[in-house]
Amino acid sequence: MTRHKHSRLRQILLLGCLPSITLLLLSSDSYAQRKGQPALISQCPITEPTRLDWIFAVSNQSPAEAPAGLLENYDSTKQRFELYVPAGVGSRVAAPLILFVSPSQKATGLSQFRRLCDREGIVFASPHLAGNKTPGTRRVRIVMDTLDEVRRRVKIDPDRTYIGGFSGGGRIAMTIATALPEYFGGVIPVCAGGRLRTELWLRERVMSRLRFALLTGENDFNRGEIERMTQTLFSGIGVTSRVWTAKRIGHAIPSGKTLDEAFAWLEDGLKDRQALARRFPASRISDAPSRSEWARQLFAEAELRLESEELFYSGLTQLMGIRVRWNDLPESDKALAILKKLDAADDRPWEAVDVASQRRYLIAQARAVDAYVSGPLPKQYHDQKVSMLHAAIRFWSQVVADGQDEDAVAEGTRRIPILKSILDSE
Repeated sequence: MTRHKHSRLRQILLLGCLPSITLLLLSSDSYAQRKGQPALISQCPITEPTRLDWIFAVSNQSPAEAPAGLLENYDSTKQRFELYVPAGVGSRVAAPLILFVSPSQKATGLSQFRRLCDREGIVFASPHLAGNKTPGTRRVRIVMDTLDEVRRRVKIDPDRTYIGGFSGGGRIAMTIATALPEYFGGVIPVCAGGRLRTELWLRERVMSRLRFALLTGENDFNRGEIERMTQTLFSGIGVTSRVWTAKRIGHAIPSGKTLDEAFAWLEDGLKDRQALARRFPASRISDAPSRSEWARQLFAEAELRLESEELFYSGLTQLMGIRVRWNDLPESDKALAILKKLDAADDRPWEAVDVASQRRYLIAQARAVDAYVSGPLPKQYHDQKVSMLHAAIRFWSQVVADGQDEDAVAEGTRRIPILKSILDSE
């Protein structure tokens, strides 16, 4: 009789019917893991507001307090998420994590990822109430609340933390990862495209740390955006990315072989991420540093980069980033002093690197928008065709006016009349 009662209690805990008790379930060596059972909590509570820098994902600064009106009437402790911890995951070895954002108000993705999670020992989390109907800023905050809560409960490896999402949720995942790459090792946007931040140092950070597994379906209406625009842009500037197009599905989350291959490919970059973190510790964040700690760490990294001819430009852009992101901290003033000194120097070799970097990005943008808008567009996006045609023409015109990349100039000269002809037919 006693054994039966204990078995029933465990079932209740695993189903998440008693959230206050489930806090104990996922402490260091939980009852479920000791018994060799997976733990699933469908309504896992957020116990505290996130300590992570969510504001930077929706702005270009990291202030001490959220600006007035940025996020009103929000209570972290009222948020819930779905949490799955496979058997054998404990506190001694940091586990990989898939953090998955849904386009609906309910968590999604576990049914497709569960077999992979069980085999590889991957923790899975997906927030509720973070769907497309929720304002973007609030969605970002919910996701970051979820990430921090998971990291409070389970020892997680940031080099093996993969943020993803389906459709609109995938776009939110891209927004967060490209702003805060230090928290992640890769991105799994499913049936969703995305862009990079404008900050030069963030582009470098993304290129050096993250991998993007871009998943789509053979009949997905976003397939063209992913294959022709996002992948063209990313590959054109050196972002490590790969597209998987699952056969016989449309706008849906693939399963089985596609997810297995994508995860294995993301894991293939682990040694590189670890090596980067050994050289530049601030490129990986496993805890929750204060603003001053993070600024100090990034400033120290920038100074180290300035000592290398190869990395000088990236150090310079990091100083520019510090100046804007933490403009009220001492590191901002220190960064400004170095920038002024470098700007006054007669020898300015970084300018050529800067121009080359901007040119590469411009050419990649031209090719990406051109490739997308000149191909078949789904009816959902047809009303954007004219504006995208204008953008492609503008990008190519800038490439031609620049006149420095011979191949790109020839390509732009050839493509502009074709794009104008398409525009005239609209």
